[in-house]
Amino acid sequence: MDFKAFSKQITKVKKMELPGEALHFDMAPIERLRELKKQARESKEGRLAAVLCLFYPDHQANTRFMLILRKTYSGVHSAQVGFPGGKPEPEDKDLIETALRETWEEVGVEPALVEVLKELTEIYIPPSRFFVRPFIGMAKLRPDFRKQDEEVEAMIEVPLNELMAPDSRITQQLSTSYANTIDVPAFKLQDHVVWGATAMMLNEVREMLSRLG
Repeated sequence: MDFKAFSKQITKVKKMELPGEALHFDMAPIERLRELKKQARESKEGRLAAVLCLFYPDHQANTRFMLILRKTYSGVHSAQVGFPGGKPEPEDKDLIETALRETWEEVGVEPALVEVLKELTEIYIPPSRFFVRPFIGMAKLRPDFRKQDEEVEAMIEVPLNELMAPDSRITQQLSTSYANTIDVPAFKLQDHVVWGATAMMLNEVREMLSRLG
């Protein structure tokens, strides 16, 4: 998708009503997510985090967005594909600053280059007990990406056309923190299987972009 045309259309999301949790649950790897989110909210056990879905032009002026493959480690999100993002630090005045700072730290995108367009529907991640706030952002030029070697295994530059294609959505048999060998809704992007919270967020983004017309 040509970025010049996309950049004019994407600004419409500022006034667009969010599709909401229905789009999340459509890609949820477990059926009890709504109940678990409610329990976490009532118990006040959840922690906050923020991520950024950043759109930008590639060298051919086509629209892409950035995902990262996390390093293999002992945590629940080991070796998973996700958006740049993380937990707030004391110096962050809000979750937008958290998302921008984490994106700067993990993939080298300067916050001043990013126009934050929309705050998306909050999502709850039961294994890590995080309430995550996603944001849509846009950079008018391709950033000079630089990955944080300590946390990021690889940067994945996904063409927007790939996400919007009907066959990008798949069902993959996976073993998760919830169960062993179950069928999980996912997206196949750049030969990576994207599932769980990231797929749920992408499903809302995909729906919003499909409404731009």
